[in-house]
Amino acid sequence: MPPQQPKPRDASVLETFPNPNPGRAYEIEFECPEFTCVCPRTGQPDFATIRIQYVPAAACVELKSLKLYLWSFRDVGAFHERVTNEICDDLVALLAPQRLLVIGEFRVRGGIATRVVCRHET
Repeated sequence: MPPQQPKPRDASVLETFPNPNPGRAYEIEFECPEFTCVCPRTGQPDFATIRIQYVPAAACVELKSLKLYLWSFRDVGAFHERVTNEICDDLVALLAPQRLLVIGEFRVRGGIATRVVCRHET
């Protein structure tokens, strides 16, 4: 089977709403235990848990749009490091948060589990 070619994720589905308490530095956490993408070498699926923690500034990410965004990686052929960094970059561009942490915990493939951690702080 030929390697899977990268397809773009769809950050255009991401939506925001105004932070209901911008005067307080509080943390929002999401966990997506059903994240999937595709190995760019073998074309086989990669399974992961994606954890997102952020301190909002002016805006918060709308949950359904985040789910649709994460689903848009399903057919993307990309290494774990790329996927995790792209999620971080897209959320920073959307939210301009005070702080953001994205953790990609990828299931065992070839006897190795991968954990990628991306941080952004203003």
